[in-house]
Parts: sequence; C-alpha cells; structure tokens
Amino acid sequence: MNRIIIINGPNLNLLGKRETEIYGVHDFKGYLEKLRERYPDVRLDFFQSNMEGALIDKIHEVGFGKCDGIILNAGAYTHTSIAILDAIKAVSTPVVEVHISNVFARESYRHHSMISEACKGVVTGFGLDSYRVALEGLLG
Repeated sequence: MNRIIIINGPNLNLLGKRETEIYGVHDFKGYLEKLRERYPDVRLDFFQSNMEGALIDKIHEVGFGKCDGIILNAGAYTHTSIAILDAIKAVSTPVVEVHISNVFARESYRHHSMISEACKGVVTGFGLDSYRVALEGLLG
C-alpha cells in the first residue's frame, strides 16, 4: 500500500468558508473522504497547521521513509518560506506542490514560489481536484 500525506498550510482550515469565490464552497474534510474512497489502496494521511514551524516539523517527521510522497499546499508560505524550501530539500520523500487556485491569475506576489525548485512537480488551478492530480503524479 502506498502511503501519502497531504500537508496543508495557513488558512486552509477555513476552506468552504473563506473566499469561496476563489477556493470554493467545500471543506477539505469532505474532499479528503472522497479521495480515500476513490483510492482505497492508498493510505492518505492529513496534517494542517497555520504555523510554519509545525509544517517543517511534519515534513521532517515523514520525509525519511515514513511515507511514499508528500502533497504540500503551503498556502502563503509558498511565496515567502526559504525554511520550508530547505525542509523539502533535506528529506528524501518526493513532494508535490499544490495550489487550489491558479496563482498566476492572481496578485503578482503569488506568481513566485520559494519551494517549487525542490518539488517533484507543481499542480495549480484545478480547485480541490489539484490534490487528486498531485496524487496521480506521485502514484505514477
């Protein structure tokens, strides 16, 4: 069985409530259950934190053989965090960067990712289904 962890960063705990015109009306818990049903042979773990250090700690914890892949939506830290970049570079587990919205159709400060260079791939702009596309990429 493949084990994949989805790590969500700041404000993603508010999906379905926050800026629904950008992020949609569905919460992540319901979407995660649908993913688990669709991929019964994959163990899908989940972690969310609004704190940068907690995200780094989780990457360190799972990034050395405890899982087969990491799907990371670092939220706004994508555009600012060299520390998360360094955490991704430090671990051996492949990471796919995910964004729900098309960051290139938004504010210019969202057009640059600090973490992309260390990731296996980037998926952006497919709503919550961006996570499924990332999962497919990891399962290859």
